[in-house]
Amino acid sequence: MNNATESAFCHVLNGGRFLKIHFRLRLKNSVILKTISPHKCCQRVGLRLNTIVRNYWLAIFAVSEIFVSCSAQGDPHDKPTSSMKNLYYSRTDTHELNVANDEWKTILPENLYLVSREQHTERAFTGEMWRFEGSGHYYCAVCGNHLFDSDAKFVSSCGWPSFFAPAREQAMKYKPDNTHGMRRTEVTCGRCNSHLGHIFDDGPPPTNKRYCMNAVSLDFEPEASGSE
Repeated sequence: MNNATESAFCHVLNGGRFLKIHFRLRLKNSVILKTISPHKCCQRVGLRLNTIVRNYWLAIFAVSEIFVSCSAQGDPHDKPTSSMKNLYYSRTDTHELNVANDEWKTILPENLYLVSREQHTERAFTGEMWRFEGSGHYYCAVCGNHLFDSDAKFVSSCGWPSFFAPAREQAMKYKPDNTHGMRRTEVTCGRCNSHLGHIFDDGPPPTNKRYCMNAVSLDFEPEASGSE
């Protein structure tokens, strides 16, 4: 109701035995004064409070939606974040990259950055690909380098995606890793030098190797329909 205000006045008389509730409605220059029963008063006040509370939460929701929308748009002059486009990502360029971690940190999502650039390890049995058996190709999630093909993947009990051979010999590099009291061989991307996982000698034939990879470090591209 436009330009209308409602105010309730409760008066307790004779020790609380009589209750008069007045609702004053101001509509332009006219004033209507009504006296209603306590029961009807409670009903109307309750409805009024419900309306106020509902409108309050609707307003909060609307403001939050506006805030989220504005935040998503961002300022073009802001410092680059993990949502920035990765200009180094390519599935055809095989030239080796030399990008500092400070720059990768502004480009990559936090979980990918920690694993690929800080040598963290995702928890076993949590990655999306450890039991995945789809046909296709696996690429480095940091730079797009072709790493594995699905026909070299097998389901391992270790809880991480496992392969017995890379897509090509130059796809990755190897170096000793003696951290955490273990002697292992670290596997890194041959193009961007990002940490992928480790290689072990307990895989299936014909290589008897197990490339134990972090799922977050991999991108999967399904085989094109109709391809052999």
